[in-house]
Amino acid sequence: MSGGGGCCGELYSCVFDYSTPRIALIKSRKVGLLNRVIQLVILAYVIGWVFVWEKGYQEFDTVISSVTSKVKGVAATNTSELGFRVWDVADYIIPPQEENAFFVMTNLILTPNQTQRQCPEVRVQTGRCVAYNETVKTCEVDAWCPVENDLTVPKPAFLGSAENFTVLIKNNIWYPKFNFSKRNILPNISTEYLKSCIYDRVNNPFCPIFRLGSLVEEAGESFQDMALLGGVMGIQISWNCDLDKKYTHCVPKYSFRRLDNRAFDHNVSPGYNFRFAKFFKDSSNVESRTLMKIYGIRFDVLVFGTAGKFDIIPTMINIGSGVALLGVATVLCDIIIFHFFKKRYYYREKKFKHVEDYEELHLTDPVSVHHFDQGDNGTIP
Repeated sequence: MSGGGGCCGELYSCVFDYSTPRIALIKSRKVGLLNRVIQLVILAYVIGWVFVWEKGYQEFDTVISSVTSKVKGVAATNTSELGFRVWDVADYIIPPQEENAFFVMTNLILTPNQTQRQCPEVRVQTGRCVAYNETVKTCEVDAWCPVENDLTVPKPAFLGSAENFTVLIKNNIWYPKFNFSKRNILPNISTEYLKSCIYDRVNNPFCPIFRLGSLVEEAGESFQDMALLGGVMGIQISWNCDLDKKYTHCVPKYSFRRLDNRAFDHNVSPGYNFRFAKFFKDSSNVESRTLMKIYGIRFDVLVFGTAGKFDIIPTMINIGSGVALLGVATVLCDIIIFHFFKKRYYYREKKFKHVEDYEELHLTDPVSVHHFDQGDNGTIP
């Protein structure tokens, strides 16, 4: 029965009791200093991090961009299969255009004059066993013959001189929210400057023409080593613009890194390669082809960035959040004072006060009513 009465009492108290904050002025240097320190920390966070570092007074937009590239360079080779040959852009850029990328051939395994006939290898088997060489026999197959031999990769790289090729990267960006557009060929770059400049992080940081060898070296790699089996490089263009400043302050920043996996403890299928063929027909209408296993470096141009501009709405939201956050100082001080200070029980007694119903108290004890009417000043020494 007592248990039921206790539950009813708790329910009655929950429904009909009312709690209101009570202000208690604690005259203590220690408590006052603690409160000011917490407020200063919160204020430093709001001003330093939210408004200065994160620019909480701005509205932001992400970049939309387009990229085109143009590679230039000529190389010469002299091999037993091809003799002396000059290679230009039409030979080593495959395909001629890609979206936000370009590929440069650096190494090559050439299998010329292939025709469709029977030869010893593993393709569509004919059922006959024939001599592959003087010591080995293998199954005869229908295939493009002679078959490719890619067991040995040319070393040094066939087109190692590609490190001296250059690429012009043209990048146009647009922030639709602010109707702001720009390109990486800045207004102060003249035609004469563009003919002679090469990107350099220190001396020419805004030149859009890059030497391929220097680009790979900027990523901490060796071009000649990478040219053997190929790989994937990333050209990163960052556009982080504060549109509250002048138009000229919005400029690109370039960085470079290798994107394909180069883990030496798990170097399965390294590099980047593919096969490509050129087809011919002779006077007898017999089709033949030159098969090329091409190794090279693929350059991916990655554009990213954000732009910010002052806007009253995020400014007011962050100011309001900062003011509300200052209220945390009072909560933290209360927790510390009422749980960790030596005088915590004394402070609790002054802070929390149970008040009986005024009308009921007036009927039962007029003296207490007079006492409550006088009150106290809420000051704790």
